[in-house]
Amino acid sequence: MNQTANTRSSYLPMMIVGALFFIFGFVTWLNGSLIPFLQIACELNHMQAYLVTMAFYISYTVMALPMSVILKRTGYRRGMMLGLVIMAVGSLVFIPAAEARMFSVFLIALFILGTGLTILQTASNPYIVHIGPHETAAVRISIMGLMNKGAGVVAPLVFTAFILSDMSQFTETRLASLDAAQRAAELTELSSRLVIPYLLMAAMLLALAALVHFSPLPELKFEEDESEQGSIARILQHPRLVLGVVALFFYVGVEVIAGDTIGLFGKEMGVENFGQLTSYTMTFMVVGYIVGMLVIPRWISQETALVASATLGAFFSLLIMSSSGDSLGLWNALFAWTGVPAVPNAVLFLALLGFANALVWPAIWPMALSGLGSLTSTGSALLIMGISGGAIFPFIYGALAEASGDSQGAYWVMIPCYLFILYYALKGHKLEAWGK
Repeated sequence: MNQTANTRSSYLPMMIVGALFFIFGFVTWLNGSLIPFLQIACELNHMQAYLVTMAFYISYTVMALPMSVILKRTGYRRGMMLGLVIMAVGSLVFIPAAEARMFSVFLIALFILGTGLTILQTASNPYIVHIGPHETAAVRISIMGLMNKGAGVVAPLVFTAFILSDMSQFTETRLASLDAAQRAAELTELSSRLVIPYLLMAAMLLALAALVHFSPLPELKFEEDESEQGSIARILQHPRLVLGVVALFFYVGVEVIAGDTIGLFGKEMGVENFGQLTSYTMTFMVVGYIVGMLVIPRWISQETALVASATLGAFFSLLIMSSSGDSLGLWNALFAWTGVPAVPNAVLFLALLGFANALVWPAIWPMALSGLGSLTSTGSALLIMGISGGAIFPFIYGALAEASGDSQGAYWVMIPCYLFILYYALKGHKLEAWGK
């Protein structure tokens, strides 16, 4: 791999790409607050509410390979700019959706946002992997994850401050007491709170696209091999990549469950600040990224970090299902000094999955892309398709919770996900050929 620009360090490109990670982290982790908001505004049940994650993340499966073809034509830098423009279009579609309070249009807007993120992620993740030494790739991705999840801390707080303030009149009891016309009018007024924030978001995305266009961000070039480039049949001969895609599929599923279901779960548990709960998960995730930056590869390898992450994830999942739904004791014992509002033990363990999940993404990417050479952009697209786990597993969780009436017990769906990630960490990433 050769870079076309002569740069003496990767710091400037990392700063620019870090800004991109912050922006799409902000957009992504708004969903955790958006789900309980739209459940109220559009009068949704559990399964319908989790169509938010379905529409957003399924775009990664539908659009990943087409976007990889576009990326080969545009290059990584212009691909990032295109992704930002598409995201701006998705933000603008939120405006008519909010004005009309039409859930179907919200889903279209979320799909467009996800499409923009698809090309942005397809371009930016391999960029970070290849812009420096392979052995420190997990550290660079951890830095980007810190930006992404830092935005995940900020986004729910901003959403709560500007959109979820003064929600007392939108309780189920009060809404049920209104006639149909009055209820529709008040819910439309609630929905319209989204207009100004998403208009501002569109403007910010377009400004960042212009910044990328005029920046000195270097392009990445890979040695061309026409017989291999873009060949799906050829790339499927790399088991570490294929299994990495499956591992990412399971990982993103549990990551989105931890980040996006916690608001609705907390609301059912009686937590008043339910709109901010995604920030709890993201805060623990930021802590995990910082730990990763300090210890990888200095004291532990990225493979060992992945083993620890999968083990912790399975452990916390068991604690979520078995913990008291009303006890605040563990929070008070560990975090009362922070002054942050306490949450029940079950909600706390769900938030702690953020810590367990933090190092999975930065560990899998360099492990899965190792040795792909000219197939890197196609391999990256396949890995991005793994993000569709964020569409499938929260919806499965919602269906299980709706069918059983036990939203706490339904978290068992995460256990097999973490077990497969553990397999990939221990053995799957070492396979150089099938059957060996």
